[in-house]
Amino acid sequence: MTTLVAVVIFANITPGEKTIEHRIERLYGADSPDFRRVLSVLLGPDLTEGNHVRLLRNGDEIFPAMLEAIRSARQSICFETFIYWSGEIGREFAQALSERARAGVPVQVLLDWLGSQRIDKDVLSRMRDAGVQVELYHRPRLMQLRRFNNRTHRKLLVVDGRIGFTGGVGVADHWRGHAQDEAHWRDSHFRAEGPVVAQFQAVFLDNWIKATGTVLHGERYFPPLSAAGPLPAQMFSSSPSGGSASMHLMYLLAIVAASRSIQLQSAYFVPDRLAVQALIDAARRGVAVQVLVPGRRTDAEVVRRASRALWGRLLAAGIEIAEYQPTMFHCKVLVVDELLVSVGSTNFDNRSFRLNDEANLNVIDAGFAREMVETFRQDWQRARPVTLHAWKHRPLWQRLPERAAALLRQQL
Repeated sequence: MTTLVAVVIFANITPGEKTIEHRIERLYGADSPDFRRVLSVLLGPDLTEGNHVRLLRNGDEIFPAMLEAIRSARQSICFETFIYWSGEIGREFAQALSERARAGVPVQVLLDWLGSQRIDKDVLSRMRDAGVQVELYHRPRLMQLRRFNNRTHRKLLVVDGRIGFTGGVGVADHWRGHAQDEAHWRDSHFRAEGPVVAQFQAVFLDNWIKATGTVLHGERYFPPLSAAGPLPAQMFSSSPSGGSASMHLMYLLAIVAASRSIQLQSAYFVPDRLAVQALIDAARRGVAVQVLVPGRRTDAEVVRRASRALWGRLLAAGIEIAEYQPTMFHCKVLVVDELLVSVGSTNFDNRSFRLNDEANLNVIDAGFAREMVETFRQDWQRARPVTLHAWKHRPLWQRLPERAAALLRQQL
């Protein structure tokens, strides 16, 4: 039994594929046609034209928009999320999904087994009784224990194959409100229409097939989509079972392509050696790099400690780091050169880059990027900058736990 446990642990903490090991050469900027081509060809799928994407800030904007879309569904609802907990918003989602299922709309819900452990079992039963098809992703099974550490961290909602949502929020009362106090988190989510929504649906289908073996297709899920706005966009995903290094590569390529500015919002910021070096190289060539992370109000203190242990070289290179003060900061947004915006479920850490299933929406548009930069600046005003002097002179009782936590960064 001891041997079996050791084998399972080893299989879960070691990467299943070769990872990126060498620094990526800078060949072009983010405004170059070559960069757009690489996003489409090397990473895929293609950037599609004709999309509309709307920023939703905090639960007071996010949940009503999602629930409105669910209640308007006539053809299909596909919903995948990591966290679904008990509480008022969980019951409200369950009621809306169940009502549509009873009305004859096919409703598929994919919940991560680990992330949904705090869901009320009565809520699950009521959804299933109403006809909602609820599946749990990577429920522990004896013959599949090596996959236990691979979770779906994706946040996807697709309604009628025409409206897509992605971003940072899960279904829990922490995300309700407008980040007005410690009990209500700061987060961003995004509503999309246009041809890119077919890519949302394809990403959902990827894990639905893994969980059920069933293929969802036809016009109910993939209707013809016409232009809904001016934005070129791409829904990009990664998974340990099919390209675990892809999201890592996308972030590295974006950082390497930066010529003027990088604004990074990350709920869990534990960069690996290559990411640290890419950010430092960007700063050394004159790129203004700003990183916004949670402060002492965090749901993962060990991650914060591991993150802070790594800040010395970044701060010494002139990179600005600030900690959000009012409440837990859960945003996951990258803006490069006020042109490329990448938003979704991905954190800037090894777990997102190599262990989890993730999905990000990439948009290349100066107008949309300016909106995101303005949102970043508003959040920055509510954050406390960290100086190199303060980091170097933090007390021993802070430094020792941070160094210990950093030893776990491969799993954070």
